[in-house]
Amino acid sequence: MPLPQSDPEDALIDEACRDLRLPAFRERFVELAAAARREQSSYKQFLLDLLQVERADRDVRRQQRLVRSARFPRPKRLEDFDFEKNPNVLPETVGDLKNTSWVREGRPLVLIGDSGTGKSHLLIGVGTAIAEAGLSVRYTTTSALVNELAEADAARRLSSVIARYSKVDLLCLDEFGYLNLDKKGARLLFQIFTEREECKATAVATNSPFAEWDKIFADPRLCAAIADRITFRCTLIQTGTDSYRFQATESERQAKPTR
Repeated sequence: MPLPQSDPEDALIDEACRDLRLPAFRERFVELAAAARREQSSYKQFLLDLLQVERADRDVRRQQRLVRSARFPRPKRLEDFDFEKNPNVLPETVGDLKNTSWVREGRPLVLIGDSGTGKSHLLIGVGTAIAEAGLSVRYTTTSALVNELAEADAARRLSSVIARYSKVDLLCLDEFGYLNLDKKGARLLFQIFTEREECKATAVATNSPFAEWDKIFADPRLCAAIADRITFRCTLIQTGTDSYRFQATESERQAKPTR
């Protein structure tokens, strides 16, 4: 396929790619056409190469869009988790969470441990992996979610907000149990869990063991109902009590030369 030195068709191809929203096709067609000429590829092979480039680019952009829409507070990946610093967390268990099957089955994930033990890192890392696998993810803290629900209730928009959260494939709920909830807040949160039960997955990170959950909720019955929905068929990861952040701070302090 000979390429002319100056071809007005290039401009027409560029314009068509813009109209059809084919950014990768537009960016690489000259490069791939030159490669096809060198390798004496068939027309079909050249077309296939262009389509594969466009498809791969769309997959990457979709992954990026899903990660952005999850609204993670900071980037964290499972590959960066230091399992040697926290032997309580098994790499095999975490590795299984990259598979989307548990999310598609609507099974919960519960991360329990003290502050600084890697709960949020794992929560965001799991959410990122699931988003990159093509499913919708939403991250929020428990207090932010309850406040959003309370404001929606006051504005008579509660049903629409609950419906929006019920459609997300994976809800990552951080800082569960950091603040005690009154009866209204517990009821609002209960509605979210009820809407998502056994059809959409919810991942919770908490520093409170199950035995202390009755202190989080003012209503013991709601506490039992929420605990039942979170723990049914759940994957439980206990990150322990030794703060990784404290260890890192101590290592840095000891590494500094004394004057």
